[in-house]
Amino acid sequence: MRTLLVLFSVGLIFLSGCKKDVSTPEVLQTDSSAVAKPKLLCLGTSLTAAYNLDPSEGWVAQIRKNVDSLGFNYDVVMAGVSGETTSGLRSRLGWMLQGDIQVVVLESGANDGLRGTELSTTRNNLSAIIDTIRVYNPEMKIVLAGMAVPPNMGPEYTREFMSLYPELAKSKKVDLIPFLLEGVGGTKELNLPDGIHPNPAGQKIVAETVWKTLKPVLDSAAGSRGN
Repeated sequence: MRTLLVLFSVGLIFLSGCKKDVSTPEVLQTDSSAVAKPKLLCLGTSLTAAYNLDPSEGWVAQIRKNVDSLGFNYDVVMAGVSGETTSGLRSRLGWMLQGDIQVVVLESGANDGLRGTELSTTRNNLSAIIDTIRVYNPEMKIVLAGMAVPPNMGPEYTREFMSLYPELAKSKKVDLIPFLLEGVGGTKELNLPDGIHPNPAGQKIVAETVWKTLKPVLDSAAGSRGN
């Protein structure tokens, strides 16, 4: 797949461009007019935080529009931290789990791959994150976003990293977005000048990719609540 091979060819830019803000989410938004709604929480890195864009241009904002237009009863919350690893997300997760969270979109691991983190560490962190979410709410719907690493990390690492996400989704029984940046990664016209972060046009495609997996999850959740 061309996008998988090209996606992280400038991976060091991703790290150097994102490491400035690793302690707090770049954006943590809620709909103040709908505080009684259950939450759809989007956890992730700069790819979730609409890096170098207005938050309204990010894929999370596009998801919020879809949710509102179709009458799904959720307050969509965007919580992304630039440069964050799975270890960082695991550390901050406790204070992110607040209120009536019903659905989580989990995007994490790209920075692990770019740093060559041991795959067992990434896998264990993602597994622990999912477990912690379920302890908070056993009925939580979880959507895991698949990621990739550059081929220069070596064929074995690249292959095993890519397989980590579907394997984890299967073992943890969560829904999977096969590849978050499908159709966007490696396409110059759809990314910022750094070549790695989606521009507004790319963000719209990412939102469509997320929505393909997320909408059936929301439909199922609505059905189980009798809505």
